[in-house]
Amino acid sequence: MLFASGADLETMNALVTRPPLPRQVERYALLTTLARYDSALDPQPYLAREWTWSPDRRTLTLRLHTDLRWTDDVPTDAHDVVWTLQAARDPQTGYPRANDLAQVRDVSAPDDSTVVIRWLAALDRFPDVLTDLAILPAHLLDTVPDARMREAAWNTHPVGNGPFRFVAYEHNRRWVFEANPDFPASLGGPPRLSRFIVVVVDEPTAKLAALVAGELDFAGISAVHVPFVRKDPRLRVLEYPLIFPYGMVLNTRRPPFDDPRVRLALALAVDRRSIVQDAAFGFARPADGPVPPDLPGYVSVPAVPFDPDSARRLLNGRCPPFDILTVGSGEAALEQMIQANLAAVGCTVGIRQVELGTFNALVYRRHDFTAAVMGIPGDPGLSFVGTLGDLSGVTLPDDPGDAQRVLAETHPVVWLYHARGVNGMNARVQGVRMDVRGELPTLARWFVTP
Repeated sequence: MLFASGADLETMNALVTRPPLPRQVERYALLTTLARYDSALDPQPYLAREWTWSPDRRTLTLRLHTDLRWTDDVPTDAHDVVWTLQAARDPQTGYPRANDLAQVRDVSAPDDSTVVIRWLAALDRFPDVLTDLAILPAHLLDTVPDARMREAAWNTHPVGNGPFRFVAYEHNRRWVFEANPDFPASLGGPPRLSRFIVVVVDEPTAKLAALVAGELDFAGISAVHVPFVRKDPRLRVLEYPLIFPYGMVLNTRRPPFDDPRVRLALALAVDRRSIVQDAAFGFARPADGPVPPDLPGYVSVPAVPFDPDSARRLLNGRCPPFDILTVGSGEAALEQMIQANLAAVGCTVGIRQVELGTFNALVYRRHDFTAAVMGIPGDPGLSFVGTLGDLSGVTLPDDPGDAQRVLAETHPVVWLYHARGVNGMNARVQGVRMDVRGELPTLARWFVTP
């Protein structure tokens, strides 16, 4: 079964992975997480077969399955969990969700099948990060310095313990996984697919052509191509909600976006409704903040109207030229619409397209950008809201609700829309469900009809 990706997955190391698709491959195919969400976003046991809280909700005790082995035949045990969590907590590792573990006091393993996590403060629910961080094999990675985790050879030749096992990797071409016949029944048993192959196809029309020709089984498709795909009886269109807001992140560490009036002016200058119709073809809804309105934890904030006249008055000629950084190598229709909106209020804006790895390095690690148009990978626990402070240079409160209010007051992000996922699928593939968890939560139950 062939699944198209617009970019190379690059790594299977959950400690350093940021994009959504490789994170899904890690937790639904190659590796296991302590718990996982069902379709209602309730955490369910997985590697941890059960857990209990102390009366004060500061200590979480997890009891692991004992019949799971890495594909090199070494048992998966509590030492793997403790090592993974400790490495994630180390700032040198660069784990993208390290802040989610900042309140962890200590992690221990009283025995091979028990993990105890103690928190500095009481938690009111199961930690979302434990559904997202795939556990790694300590016996293969604990000799790698945390600061060099991105360079580990294991990252592209991984040994896993999930329903699929790694077979091959060809840089910028494909990742090949095959069914793990030894995946225990207590965790769901072996998958129904014999092979799962992620192929890199970065050009939308090439993806569409390969899907129609039967050379791909899944491909994310442009909304403009949906009517065409729906007419083909051999194909199906899957549309599903995402936690993936799009926005233009403004770097407040440098001019002109250290001035809140300039930031507000840009927010007033962008016509979100036209962008939703003409760039997203209606498969989205305008955004006023990072959290979709139907997600628990959403905070209603005042909408920013489309008001170019007010934007011009606020700018008063104070809009020096700058570039929009974005991922891609093609037409950049969304960025061109933003460029036209900003030109209408007196801003000269260029568009600089780079590949995904370069973009992530410039934006996430080096903060070497003025403005970046991007989709922001979200999570049900809303930890992603806090990352916007690090990206933009604005100090945000730890509480996601308070952070949403500060973002609305200070405008470090020009919000565009909340995206919906759109995938074209070969009708021979059955058992597929795509939802707010992503594309792959039911991967182990997919099967192909003759």
